[in-house]
Amino acid sequence: MAKPSSPNQKKVGARVAVVAAGVVSPLGFGLAETLESLRKARDCVSPVTRFSVGQCRCKTAGQVPDDRLLAGQGEGIRGHRLHRASHMMIQALKEVVTQEPQFKPELAVIGTTSGGMSYGEHYYRSLRQAEELRHAPTWIANYPAQKPVIDAQEAFGFFAPCQVIANACASGTNAIGHAFECVRSGRYQRVLAGGYDALAEMVFVGFDSLQASTPEKCRPFDRHRTGMVLGEGAAILALENLELAQKRGAPVLAEIIGYGISTDNFHITQPEPSGVGPRQAMERALQSADISAGEVDYINAHGTATVFNDAAEGKAISTIFDGVPVSSTKSMMGHSLGAAGAVEAIVCLLALQHQFLPPNINFQALDDGLELNVVANEAQPALLSMALSNSFGFGGTNASILMRKFEV
Repeated sequence: MAKPSSPNQKKVGARVAVVAAGVVSPLGFGLAETLESLRKARDCVSPVTRFSVGQCRCKTAGQVPDDRLLAGQGEGIRGHRLHRASHMMIQALKEVVTQEPQFKPELAVIGTTSGGMSYGEHYYRSLRQAEELRHAPTWIANYPAQKPVIDAQEAFGFFAPCQVIANACASGTNAIGHAFECVRSGRYQRVLAGGYDALAEMVFVGFDSLQASTPEKCRPFDRHRTGMVLGEGAAILALENLELAQKRGAPVLAEIIGYGISTDNFHITQPEPSGVGPRQAMERALQSADISAGEVDYINAHGTATVFNDAAEGKAISTIFDGVPVSSTKSMMGHSLGAAGAVEAIVCLLALQHQFLPPNINFQALDDGLELNVVANEAQPALLSMALSNSFGFGGTNASILMRKFEV
């Protein structure tokens, strides 16, 4: 159980507001479409069409449609040369700029795992097969992880320094947590935070070869779960010192109030079975926010639907919390790796704003070894004040953030 803080303990640092947010994912383009998909419990996982999956066990993924992603963006030669990840980041940042045109970031902190991995594939495959390399400059230019962040900033006239966090599947949550600490500490007043990842063949085949991906539906925490499906997307949150945001009349969508991290170092791909790593990350987020476990109203779980991850996370949640509603929205859109924590932070934001519990779809029966209150198959209305978002990755890297509904 997380040790409750002393009631006389004084919170240190500035309050951190979310003043704008943007997202593109299999659930939709923008906050409104994402909200509608969540409320309708849409299964946005579909057959993979971008590359051949004939020899893979898993043949589905959560995908962002190219016809919408590329329509009207990046006109001219430069636009055609941008990677899909850059277009997703541009789309997400466009929504942020539309909501809050006066927000001028001093720093951008973005999480990702693979950058322009698909262009790296093209380059190395061409080298090995002695193919035509006239596209090599484009492939190489779009390969670095910071390129989509730079492209998105340039599209809207931002020139903030960029920090990229590549910490496996915890990257997006780590990026938001780090940005939160930057603002809370007073070192920065306005920071862009989020994550992105685009579906890539090498990554897809890699997860399939590990037999982590399922040929069936993704069903987190279900007794009959058989694995994950991959996804893709990008999400960005504009974080600002709350006092300064209120002084300039900026809208406050929510507050980030806590961040916790841990590393269990148990195995390169498997979590420590007892759930000690996730438990420590959640406990540290509660301590960071100076709140008790009983004050959390909803948990957006990492919930990949793999046997080991769900078991470890489920044990950790039930050790700390008593009956709090839990769901994994990866069941609806797949696991977008470095983008997952950022997209799921948007899910928490929408849940707090619109007072509902996002669903864990494809759910039939809770695993015998788990004691969780799963939000099964349908969104549910609820009174929510506090939401916790979890992201846990290969190598035992664990991160949790706490978000609070803003009360005027």
